[in-house]
Amino acid sequence: MNRDNYYCVIMAGGTGSRFWPYSRKNMPKQFLDFFGTGQTLLQQTFQRYKELIPVEQIYISTNIAYKELVLQQLPEIKEHQLLVDETHRNTAPAVVHAAFYLKQKNPDAIMIIAPSDHLILKPDNFIASINKGLEFVEKNRILLTIGIKPTRPETGYGYIQVEENKEACFYSVKTFVEKPAIEFAQFFVNSGEFYWNSGIFIWKADDILHKMHLYSDNIFEKGECKEPDFTSCPNIPIDYAVMEKTENVFVQDCDFGWADLGTFGALYDAAPKDMNQNATLNSNTMLYDCKDNIVLIPKDKLAVIEGLENYLVTLNDNVLLICKKDNPNNIRKFVNDVQMKFDEKYL
Repeated sequence: MNRDNYYCVIMAGGTGSRFWPYSRKNMPKQFLDFFGTGQTLLQQTFQRYKELIPVEQIYISTNIAYKELVLQQLPEIKEHQLLVDETHRNTAPAVVHAAFYLKQKNPDAIMIIAPSDHLILKPDNFIASINKGLEFVEKNRILLTIGIKPTRPETGYGYIQVEENKEACFYSVKTFVEKPAIEFAQFFVNSGEFYWNSGIFIWKADDILHKMHLYSDNIFEKGECKEPDFTSCPNIPIDYAVMEKTENVFVQDCDFGWADLGTFGALYDAAPKDMNQNATLNSNTMLYDCKDNIVLIPKDKLAVIEGLENYLVTLNDNVLLICKKDNPNNIRKFVNDVQMKFDEKYL
C-alpha cells in the first residue's frame, strides 16, 4: 500500500432539499448536527476519513455558497483543499473536476468519493473495509462501489445486482437498479443477489477520467481545466453518467453499520426512540397519545403534541412543517410549491 497515492474527496455541495425546512439553502443538512453529538454530518465524515487518509490529501467538493461554512466547520482544511463549483449539477461534474485536479497533482492518484451525509455505527469495520477496497483498486483497473447487504425492502436506496465472486468480498456488477417499488425491493432482498448502493466509490483518477471520456464526453470536456464551468452540463449523478454504462465495475460487500441520511424516514430509522417509537431529535417535547413520530425543533423551543401517529413535525426559523413522515416525495412537492408561491423567501 502506497498511502502517498490515496486521496479522499468529500462531497458537500448539496442543498439538502429533502430535509426542508430543517435543512435550508443557506444551511444544508451536511452542516447540521442532527443527533446533538457536537459534530455536524460533515465534521463526522471528515473525522472518519482522517483515520484513513492524511489530512492534506482530503479535499472537499462544495458549492461556492458553502465555501465559508466548510472552512468554519473544518479548520484543518486549507482553502486550496476546496474544489468549488458555482452550479448545482450533481456528482458527475464534481467527480470529473476532482479527478482532473488530483491527476495533475499525482498521476497515480487513487480517490475515494465520500458522501457527507452517512451514519457509520461500526467505525473499526469501516476503516478495515475501506483499506481493503483501496488495496483492491490499487491492484486492479476497475471502478469500485461499496455495497451494503440489505436488511429490509428499502425503497429509498439504489440497488446493485452482482455476478460471480472475483476475490473474497468483491463481486462484479451485473446491473444497477434505481430506487424500486416496494414489491421489487422485497424481491431483491429475498434473492440474495442485490446490495444497497452506498454511494461510496473508490477508483484511480485516470480510470474514472477514461470512462467519463467514453460515456459522458460533454461533462469530461468541461472539467478539463483549473476552474471548470459546468453551467451547460446536465444535472446527473456519477451512477448514471458512468457506472451504469461501463464494464469492470465491482461491488465490495461491507458491513459497518451504514445508513444514508437522505430523507426524514432514514433519519427516523437511525434515531433513538422512546417507548412509543417517537424520535425527538435534540428537541424539547411533551408528547401525549403520540406514536411513531419524528420531531425536530430548535433547542430553545418546546413542542407540546397530542394525538399524532406517523407524523413529521419540524420547525426551523420561519417555517413549520407537519406532514405524514413516510412519503419523502411529498417534501419535494412542498418545496416546489413554496418556491412557486413565495420564490426563495422560505427556502
